[in-house]
Amino acid sequence: MDMTTLCTAFAGHRMIAAGPLAEVAAAAKAAHDAGQAALVFNDEDARPLDLDLRGDVEAVLARLPATPEPEKRGPGRPRLGVTAREVTLLPRHWDWLASQPGGASVALRKLVEAAMREAEGPDRMRLSREAAYRFMTAVAGDLPGYEEAVRTLFAGDWTAFDAHIEAWPADVRDYARRLAEPARRNGQGR
Repeated sequence: MDMTTLCTAFAGHRMIAAGPLAEVAAAAKAAHDAGQAALVFNDEDARPLDLDLRGDVEAVLARLPATPEPEKRGPGRPRLGVTAREVTLLPRHWDWLASQPGGASVALRKLVEAAMREAEGPDRMRLSREAAYRFMTAVAGDLPGYEEAVRTLFAGDWTAFDAHIEAWPADVRDYARRLAEPARRNGQGR
């Protein structure tokens, strides 16, 4: 995460800012100075961000994570980012891996990549639901229909989900729908 990470801030049930972390942090600081508690969420997973809002806006922004500098490359082979770790397999598994073209490492990388591609849709749906749930619990837990909305979110009953959150404040309703959209789009549920 850095200052360009996309975030959304809420003061109560009202969205006060959405955009890069630096802009949202400045809005959260302004709300804090006005006596309002602000919750800031990472748009990717709806995890709340704990911002240190002490001092002036410049001090708040100075404490945010900086944008990482691009890695400078020198001559020679590019770094592949390979990490060595221990893997425990049965002897017959090692025998099969050793017989594969390129050896055990290449075969394992291919197997992992194939499994990642296969799980991409279900993982995206699960992460989307978890993000919507995380946000709803933090901001909408006191709203009517919350428990039913959570049940229908995880059941994938989008008609019922929409019905349960329809009476919620527009900002809360719209952000919850936006977070749940990848699960809805992947055709999970009704």
